[in-house]
Amino acid sequence: MNHTPFAMPRLTALIKQAVPRLLEGVVAPLAVFYAALAVLGLRGALMAAISWVYLGVLWRLVRRQPVPGTMIFAAIAITVRTLLGLWSGSAVVYFIQPELGTIVISMVLLASVRMRRPLVEKLTLDYIHLPSFVLRHQRVQRFFARITLLWAFVLLVNSSVSIWLLLHQSIGTYLLVRTTAVAVITGIAFLASVWAFRRVLRRLHTEAPAVTG
Repeated sequence: MNHTPFAMPRLTALIKQAVPRLLEGVVAPLAVFYAALAVLGLRGALMAAISWVYLGVLWRLVRRQPVPGTMIFAAIAITVRTLLGLWSGSAVVYFIQPELGTIVISMVLLASVRMRRPLVEKLTLDYIHLPSFVLRHQRVQRFFARITLLWAFVLLVNSSVSIWLLLHQSIGTYLLVRTTAVAVITGIAFLASVWAFRRVLRRLHTEAPAVTG
């Protein structure tokens, strides 16, 4: 390509960036909820989970660190979930809400591909800067369309498995199996996405530019 070569960040750097967020936003809240459920019961577990999220926000404010938009949305979402969980007195109601929300997100991903505005492209740009000539390339556009379809499928599978576990297994089994299954499926999809993107970039450097209008 007749442009300044673009190098994607190393996979290890992406993993180091993603792992702390995964631990804080996914693993830790479930661990807090499960531990509190065993000791304090359902209401105590609900309050412990929401407290974890708000303590994370407060910790950043005290240290004068920026609060990520995703954390703000998570705080709002868990507040609604907790209120409904307390009102219903049901752990199923508490846990099924994000699964239904994930199904909606998967539908949004599918719709974004249909509209030729794959949402994964916009999400990727929040973490990685891509030059405009890379974004306009036909191979890159096809990549983002296909990878958006992949993640729509991954989210749909994760939610379907989670809902089945929630409705047919105990809460303890749900938390353990669901967390493991989602981590494995999501991890494989993440590694496959990074590998495919690197492959696309390597091919761009070995062929003539083909840019859409």
